[in-house]
Amino acid sequence: MFAAATMASALSLSACGTEPEAPVEEVAGTIPGMSIENARMVLNAVEGNPAAVYFDLKYDADRGLSIRRADVAQAGSATLHDYGEYDFKVQMMEALPIPLTNGAEVAFKPGGLHVMAFDPSSELKPGGKAEITLTVSGGQTHKFEAEVLAAGDPRATAAGDGG
Repeated sequence: MFAAATMASALSLSACGTEPEAPVEEVAGTIPGMSIENARMVLNAVEGNPAAVYFDLKYDADRGLSIRRADVAQAGSATLHDYGEYDFKVQMMEALPIPLTNGAEVAFKPGGLHVMAFDPSSELKPGGKAEITLTVSGGQTHKFEAEVLAAGDPRATAAGDGG
């Protein structure tokens, strides 16, 4: 009798058209639901000075998380930076963890959030690619490439232009 009731329940659910959601496909080196566009690394006009990385991030997943670290493969170190007020002056400072919830869109741009790449490799040249890794709470990482631009390139400050 129990088996018959269980079978009837299963048939009635499938008859309603309720189908389980397909799981989000996981790709190695990426975070499900996170996408990066318009990624670019802008070299400093003075060789050896830090470079800056800008990009547009979208996050569409149910699990909330925070970006807590950024790394650049071709740099000695990297730090998430933002601008804030200290001693009545606006200045650049290390960013706090950046929270992401479903539907979040975060612009990493000049004058706002960005990644500072310290001691960039002399092998980084305009037209090349830099490998960026974001680490979120829990240790999961998301890797992407950023186009390397020269200081003063008009695309260095452009947002949302795809390139």
